Amino acid sequence: MLHLRMITPPERTEAVLALIGRTVGTTHLVVLPGAARDPAGDLVTCDVAREAGDELLRGLRKLGVDEDGSIAVDDIDLSLSRRADEAEEEAPGEAADAVIWEHLSEVTQEESTLTVTYAAFMIVATMIAACGVVLDNAVLIVGAMAVGPEFGPLAGICTGLVRRSPRQAGRSLTALLVGFAAAIAATTVFSLVMDALGLFEVTMLDGPRPNTSFIWQPDPFSFVVALLAGVAGVLSLTSSKSGALVGVAISVTTVPAAANAAVALSYGDVGQMWGSTEQLLLNLGGIVLAGVLTLLAWKLVRPTREGRMTRRPPGAPPK
Repeated sequence: MLHLRMITPPERTEAVLALIGRTVGTTHLVVLPGAARDPAGDLVTCDVAREAGDELLRGLRKLGVDEDGSIAVDDIDLSLSRRADEAEEEAPGEAADAVIWEHLSEVTQEESTLTVTYAAFMIVATMIAACGVVLDNAVLIVGAMAVGPEFGPLAGICTGLVRRSPRQAGRSLTALLVGFAAAIAATTVFSLVMDALGLFEVTMLDGPRPNTSFIWQPDPFSFVVALLAGVAGVLSLTSSKSGALVGVAISVTTVPAAANAAVALSYGDVGQMWGSTEQLLLNLGGIVLAGVLTLLAWKLVRPTREGRMTRRPPGAPPK
């Protein structure tokens, strides 16, 4: 269930109540006339089944509640209410399959904003991966994959493209490119410093690396894995199963490829550098392609449910 808290202009409150009343899966409606002060208006709260949440939010935005008032949405972890159980049964579909597009846009926007923290995570993850590459240590590679925050901007690009929001897609692409550029540059300097300290050697990069040589040797399986990871990552966001993102993070060699490119660049190994760059671009492209196709599939499924999200007037025949 989702809990909605709205501040509505008094002249639009009745329209909001009518919308809530005809939307399936709504319950626990509370109206406090004149309770809001900034902005001034009526306070309206209700609970709605997740399956019907997207339709209700779109209706509220059409009424301009987000422009002249406010809409706040919270997840309800526990609701002990017979009426809430009935509302969930009333709404068609399953909560795990519901896509709240406004929530998805908000989450990807937060995760794809270029910040100092985001850049720091990218740099640290790439440096960890560089150590894993030189030492041929798979544990460090997996750790670097888990630390890397690059899936946020990738999801932001997918969401922006599907929702036709050039601003979101452009912001996410900027964060992705700048983040990787900063990480590669910093890791190149890091590699030179480690070499000067005698901790890195060119023979460690050029020698046999059975555990990490795949990072700079892309093949068709790299693209297949990237496609599957893109689907899993987007599904984890749309279904709020964030634990799956960890699996996505450790399945695609984006950060390790950037690290290998940086170390190879520091030693002038053009072959490994371009191989790693190709691996990086191949994986990024596969994730974006799969993410866009997955979101488009959800948009194709949604129209078949729109007519089922409205309550029938008493006595009306079933649709």
